[in-house]
Amino acid sequence: MITRLRGLATQWTAAVPILAVVLLVLTWGRDLPGAVVALVTLVLAGAVLAAVHHAEVIAHRVGEPFGSLVLAVAVTIIEVALIVTLMADGGDKSSTLARDTVFAAVMITCNGIIGLCLLVGALRHRVAVFQSEGTGAALATVATLATLSLVLPTFTTSKQGPEFSTAQLTFAALASLVLYGLFVTTQTVRHREYFLPITRKGEVIDSEEATGPSTRTALISLGLLALALIGVVGLAKGVSPTIESGVESAGMPHSVVGVIIALLVLLPETIAAVRATRRDRVQTSLNLALGSAMASIGLTIPAVAVASVWLSGPLVLGLGPTHMVLLALTLIVGTLTVVPGRATPLQGGVHLVLFAAYLELAVTP
Repeated sequence: MITRLRGLATQWTAAVPILAVVLLVLTWGRDLPGAVVALVTLVLAGAVLAAVHHAEVIAHRVGEPFGSLVLAVAVTIIEVALIVTLMADGGDKSSTLARDTVFAAVMITCNGIIGLCLLVGALRHRVAVFQSEGTGAALATVATLATLSLVLPTFTTSKQGPEFSTAQLTFAALASLVLYGLFVTTQTVRHREYFLPITRKGEVIDSEEATGPSTRTALISLGLLALALIGVVGLAKGVSPTIESGVESAGMPHSVVGVIIALLVLLPETIAAVRATRRDRVQTSLNLALGSAMASIGLTIPAVAVASVWLSGPLVLGLGPTHMVLLALTLIVGTLTVVPGRATPLQGGVHLVLFAAYLELAVTP
């Protein structure tokens, strides 16, 4: 019976990503009626669950922190492609799209995902434990990337408005790539042990990869993960007009659409992070969250810098005062959370309140 259930799980997680891509091809660029939107939403949810399944298969094969890195980079690459595509279609009205998407990703990961995982981990295991060395290094990198790319443009004077000059944008893009590459090297090669989950006694857990699936199974899951993520992002774009009309009908700002899309795109990582926390692998959850925030900045800024060569219209990257306050508070609270290497439900609740404040201010700025 158990074998049959596993077989059914394998079948649907293989079929849904393919179905999502087929549906994406059939609906791309078309106005969708209500019934089709409902079908797309259903397949989108299935693709999210399939992506989480295949990400976990890969993680079991390659071990940590490679598993969380694969999911974070895969999601971000497809997200960046979506951003560039929307910017190419949007003209001047999409000038803030990259900034809004990246900032939404930072707030969702650093407050929403981290807060939820710390709360679940602390409630389930009394105290959530993780390695402050690796998590602190990741948070420091996120803080540097966010400040260089999203805060400095508001105060530079070489170009009017919260924009970088060509030279400044080039530096920010190169710095983002260098910092992200340096972090990945540190995480996967030089100090990999800092990013592995630990036991209650602080002992590093580095034995899960030995029981992982075969290389063939992992490669199949890698391909299906890519299909699932393409389906998630593409179908999210397909239902965005419906979301947009709903937001306008509710009288909310247009930027709320970007927040909703970011929530949909990051849903696979959120589910994977919570599952890891339930297994008392909080470090894996933090690797996913901070790795996603880092990849979102480190890959998006270079991509839009290159795309700005042929895209018309301005590229606004600088945050406004309200968002800068939220970013500063997030980094301060995050530092205080990371330093002890242990967290109670209080820390999780604080991050979730910050995330709720971000959502509330997005709806009523």
